[in-house]
Amino acid sequence: MSITPDQIELPDGLTLRITESLDELPARTFYAIAKLRQEIFVVEQNCVYLDLDGRDLEPGCLQMWAEGPAGEIATSVRILDETADEAGLMSIGRVVTAPAWRGRGAAGALLRAAIAHCGTAAIRIHAQAHLADWYARFGFRVTGDVFLEDDIPHVEMRIR
Repeated sequence: MSITPDQIELPDGLTLRITESLDELPARTFYAIAKLRQEIFVVEQNCVYLDLDGRDLEPGCLQMWAEGPAGEIATSVRILDETADEAGLMSIGRVVTAPAWRGRGAAGALLRAAIAHCGTAAIRIHAQAHLADWYARFGFRVTGDVFLEDDIPHVEMRIR
C-alpha cells in the first residue's frame, strides 16, 4: 500500500515527505536527515555506531519525514524491505525526532504514516526498551527478550 502526504494528519506547520529511493531524495535533505540521526543517536544518546550503514541505499528503502515551515527536519523514519529474512516482512527504523518537535505529536503521526504505508505487511522494529509502551500504542507487541544494540537495551516488536 502506498500513501500520499495529504492522507496523513500532522501537527500544524509540518509537511509529510516520502521518497521511494535515495536517488529521489535531494542531497541537502538527506544530509539534514542524517545529521539529525547523528545528533540524536550518536551525540545525545552517546552511542558510537555507524548510522550510515548502507541500508539507506538498498532497493525498496523508503525515506519518510516531516519538515517544518523552514524546511527543517522535524521527524524521520526509514522503511526497509526485509523479505530476505521473511516473506512479506518490512521494518521501520531510524525513528528520530528533533528536540524542538518532541511532545507535539510529530513522531506519532509519522509512525502512523509509516505503518499505513506498509499496508498489510508484517512490520518489525527494534525499539529501545524504554519506548516499548509508546510503540505498543500503535499496535506493536514485544516478540522477544531484551537485547543490547549499541549498548542500549532494545526489544524486537512486531505488528502482524
